Amino acid sequence: MLNWLRRLFPITQVVVEDIKAQTKGKPQWDTAFSPLEVGKQWFYDEVCKLVSLDTFEGYETKQMRDTLGLKKTKKKMADVFEAHCVDSWVLANAMVGGPAQPDNTRLLCVSPLQIHRRELHRRQPGVGGVRSPYGGTRSLGFKRGSTVRHPKYGIAYVGGASEGRISLHRVEDGKRLCQNTKPSDVQFLAYSTWRARLLPVPEGRGFRREEIR
Repeated sequence: MLNWLRRLFPITQVVVEDIKAQTKGKPQWDTAFSPLEVGKQWFYDEVCKLVSLDTFEGYETKQMRDTLGLKKTKKKMADVFEAHCVDSWVLANAMVGGPAQPDNTRLLCVSPLQIHRRELHRRQPGVGGVRSPYGGTRSLGFKRGSTVRHPKYGIAYVGGASEGRISLHRVEDGKRLCQNTKPSDVQFLAYSTWRARLLPVPEGRGFRREEIR
């Protein structure tokens, strides 16, 4: 993700709110939190290979957010700036400076595609005790996740395949559009292992013309 962003913006510095997930010798607690510490150190090491890294404590982020008068919603699953981006904006603003309030709160949601690797067969048998083939990253010549154009469904991505047909899925949310498309009916556009959706402009929040371009 960082490499993708670096192709779009001249990023030279990354700032992160440092998590504290110490083990306590309690299996239920340690099982949930010890992987965070391992993953954090791996992430920090990888970032430092590309750009410089700075960290802040959680209480420091909150202090800066409160000073700016910004609020963080408790609705963690809501697709809004105040749930996912306000702390990131505060950290970035602390490092590079800028306006006292966010001037663009529109969200681009990016999710990795869940592609099941090839297995010999399904782990649970089907009707008659038969285990059918399962998984794979290819669908009749297409790499699964490939972005294609269909005459009826427009831009979509390729899912699974069955009986000489492929399934197509909506890019925005992964919803299956069909599963009986001939490979010859679609035009290949690009390889992709992600799906993305640009959320509408929040109500009551305008944008300058140059921000929309």
